[in-house]
Amino acid sequence: MPINQPSFIEVDQLCVGLYVHLDLGWMDHPFTLSNFKIKDEEQISKIKKTGLKKLRYDPNRSDCEPFTLSNITAKSTEASITMNEAAIIANDVTHVIVSKVERLKHLHNAIDENEKKFVIASDIARQATRNILTAPQTSIEQATLIVNEMVDTALTEGDIAIHALNGNRSSDSNYQHSLNVTVLALIMAKSIEMTKEDASLLGMAAIFHDIGKAEITDKILMKKEPLTKSEQSYFEQHSEIGARMAKEVGLPVRIAQIILQHHEHADGTGYPKHLKAEQTDMLARLIAIVNGYDNLCNPNNQALAKTPYEALAHMYANQRSKLDESLLKRLIKSLGIYPPGSIVQLSSGVYAIVISVNPNKPLRPFVMLHDPLASRREPLILDLRDEPSVNISICLRPNQLPADVLEYLNPRKRISYFMDADLLKNEADTI
Repeated sequence: MPINQPSFIEVDQLCVGLYVHLDLGWMDHPFTLSNFKIKDEEQISKIKKTGLKKLRYDPNRSDCEPFTLSNITAKSTEASITMNEAAIIANDVTHVIVSKVERLKHLHNAIDENEKKFVIASDIARQATRNILTAPQTSIEQATLIVNEMVDTALTEGDIAIHALNGNRSSDSNYQHSLNVTVLALIMAKSIEMTKEDASLLGMAAIFHDIGKAEITDKILMKKEPLTKSEQSYFEQHSEIGARMAKEVGLPVRIAQIILQHHEHADGTGYPKHLKAEQTDMLARLIAIVNGYDNLCNPNNQALAKTPYEALAHMYANQRSKLDESLLKRLIKSLGIYPPGSIVQLSSGVYAIVISVNPNKPLRPFVMLHDPLASRREPLILDLRDEPSVNISICLRPNQLPADVLEYLNPRKRISYFMDADLLKNEADTI
């Protein structure tokens, strides 16, 4: 048989150990995924209740051969079930499908609300940083509003998810570097049990950490090629300019200090003062890490962008001496091996995007699945915490995806993050 040619069998040829594909819509069968390895006779009974007469199977991923037609007659008596058993199975199938639909609706509602909040926060962050010199009081009030809300979410909620935006309400144009840095910084604030006072200072410093770039020309800021030595020297002035501006508009002295130090390195090779780790504010060291991470994922030149997985691996392998290693490990633990925004392939063979990670269970994220039978506006979302048999096998770059998968998943060119407590709450309410 030619490689990749589909193999079809009659539904009566099913047996435990076959890897099957159900060519049905997600709501037309009771299973988590449409392709899986059959583990027991109950699954076979449920497949038969879907009404399928034939189905595809994968010989290479199966543990055995399907029953031959001669086996079927011999097996029919011992495999037969009573009408009562059939009714029980049918009711169970219906109940599971209804539960799946309700859970998916809860997840979509939570994500939709999260994206609404993100768009609002993105607009506020843009206005606050853009107008800090012309309308400082209003800008500080606006920033305080969104920072306080995020601090409350980060420090007072039980479990929170780090959500990568990939829905229908936001786009790449909503990306704000300062907001990403703030979200990631406050996620770390939760992980190290930071006080509310320090978390608020951290959030405000993160929002305004790059305000000094207002006095750097766009020719430098938007340049996609590497900066020349003189251009780099000019660019590096933004830390001192930002610290000066922070003092001028009335931000606390400590925030000005954090802005001044957010490009210092633990080994003293940073700028502007070449300070070592022990000479800098811990909040500045924290912002240096999340700022560096976001710059790797979302550079001016998108051709140089690293996947979230690659960015964390690069930082740990090549930048540990320049960063606070204990804080870097906290970031990696919070984001997980496959951070939000990562494109992955599951152990089932299905492609997906990681959309949310719960820092308490970073290896079991929420993923949005590629399923051509599901609407792209309401894609299938799987919580891997509830699916112990499904794992992430590999992390991929967008150019490694088949064309139809890339079009369906439509990963963002720029990864935007937000905090989401409702996602986990709504999911818990439906389990």
